[in-house]
Amino acid sequence: MSRWEPNARGRLEQAAMELYGERGYEQTTVTEIAARAGLTERTFFRHYADKREVLFGGSLLLQELLVNTLTEAPAAASPIDAVAVALHAAAAVFDERREQSRRRQKVISANAELRERELIKLASLSAALADSLRERGVAEPAASLAGEAGVAVFKVAFERWIAGADERTMGAFIQESLDELKAVTTGGGV
Repeated sequence: MSRWEPNARGRLEQAAMELYGERGYEQTTVTEIAARAGLTERTFFRHYADKREVLFGGSLLLQELLVNTLTEAPAAASPIDAVAVALHAAAAVFDERREQSRRRQKVISANAELRERELIKLASLSAALADSLRERGVAEPAASLAGEAGVAVFKVAFERWIAGADERTMGAFIQESLDELKAVTTGGGV
């Protein structure tokens, strides 16, 4: 094999997702993923710590996007509206990866260890949002509540988006979920 592997990370992700879909997460080995991608195990471990991280490798990028966008939200925005700005920025990225998101979620849903890791990721996102809100001067418990509510909106919108048969954007589902949250908190929800 050549020393230079173009798009090795993308090839490894694609190979892993194919194998997870065909054989299941538990039955798939790093050796098989690397072989399917036409790469070595060593190359795999240069990009991922383990086969689980193929599914969660973008978590830090998502967190950075949310935090950076929230930080840049208008100063006059309420805590939940600042979080909404961040959620909409993330939604735009997800719209480019709808089918990959569906496949990823199917693998995660089928495995208890991966579901637990997904919950840890969501908790980290909530904490990061709350930290960013505190840096904007939002007091407690409002910062933590807005961070948790933002992640709840994201989770509900994401689940509806990947399950949806229509072609609406994730941003549309984010907005619907935000509107429903606001209705519930003002007594107008059903």
